[in-house]
Amino acid sequence: MAAVPETIEAEIIEIDGAPPPERLPQSGAERAGPDWSAWKTRVLTLDRRWWPLWVLLGILLLGVFLVLGVVAGLALIAFRLVRGIVRFLTGGDSAGRRGAIQRFQS
Repeated sequence: MAAVPETIEAEIIEIDGAPPPERLPQSGAERAGPDWSAWKTRVLTLDRRWWPLWVLLGILLLGVFLVLGVVAGLALIAFRLVRGIVRFLTGGDSAGRRGAIQRFQS
């Protein structure tokens, strides 16, 4: 078993009336907490190393919006075609317009 030293050295500070310990000036990198005033500029400016990722994500997002727009346009065209065919087959298109014209003229 290792030999344990018999003397213990300790620094005792008086609680009441003792001067506070001296603080050494710290640089910005050695601070304990984050500098919250710099967060605004960190959020508004993007890191240059990540620009390829942002470009790729922007292109993908633009592609998704374009695809959704084309799908919505095709769905609208299909809906209007089906509605027109149903109105033609049921004869509701001509009767509705005649009635509206007659009501407008009277």
